[in-house]
Amino acid sequence: MPIIGRKIESAPLPASAAAKSDCCGGKHHCHDFSKKMLAVLFGILLVYLTFYIGSLTRNTVKKYNYVGLADQMERTITVIGYGKVNAKNDIALTTLGYSNTDKDVAKAQTDNTKVMDQLMKELRQMRIGDKDLQTNYSIGPVYDYTDKGQQLKGYRVDSSVTIKIRDLTKIGAILSLAGKYGANEVGSLSFTVDDTEDLKNQARDKALADAKLKARKLAQALGVTLGEVVSYNDYEAQSSYPVYAYSKVAGIGGGVETLSAPSDIAAGSRDVGMNVNVTYKIYSAIRW
Repeated sequence: MPIIGRKIESAPLPASAAAKSDCCGGKHHCHDFSKKMLAVLFGILLVYLTFYIGSLTRNTVKKYNYVGLADQMERTITVIGYGKVNAKNDIALTTLGYSNTDKDVAKAQTDNTKVMDQLMKELRQMRIGDKDLQTNYSIGPVYDYTDKGQQLKGYRVDSSVTIKIRDLTKIGAILSLAGKYGANEVGSLSFTVDDTEDLKNQARDKALADAKLKARKLAQALGVTLGEVVSYNDYEAQSSYPVYAYSKVAGIGGGVETLSAPSDIAAGSRDVGMNVNVTYKIYSAIRW
């Protein structure tokens, strides 16, 4: 039986279909949304590129101060300077000692100690301080080598004292102790400067002045401008000083003649030298 006057309604569309209908149904709306997304992405990319290029530019400006200037550390010159000062020797050095051998090791030690104790006692009476006395001591077996093989001869004791003589007028008296107490080991007498630090400083100043003068002349010849110091080092130059030897050593067990220095002591002098290596930056004569 027909139904008269009833309105027939269609079933509602699913949500996804409705959304699709809203977007695709309005093509103008979808097109505007895509343009906005592309604009946002392009803006982010543009900001990133701006920071990146700015960073590269800043690093380039820091690295190159002048147009066409290469790496600063490569544009350097190195010069060697030398300076020296001369000073009169103010101390003397010598060595006195005693060496003996005995089959009885205890007796060998006792005999050696007797000589050295007398020697040390008189040195101290001459006001030679302990800081200026350095002793050395050794003991060991001595062998004879025959057809029957190695045979023990005894024990040898070596004892000595190195003396730093600050009062040069005492040289003769100190050397004469060898004959007085039978010391049979007498070293050479040499002269030197006790404290060279101040002399080194003076020589270093001269060496630096020499290096700077050389650097200026070299820069002028090369047509460049001398800059600041990049590196520096120094070392003492090898120097020599006179050595005077007054020694006479008899055989072990024998006597030693009385020793004495000449009445007129010529201590001489010593050169103290310093070398310096200095590296300077150099720049082009025309700076941009």
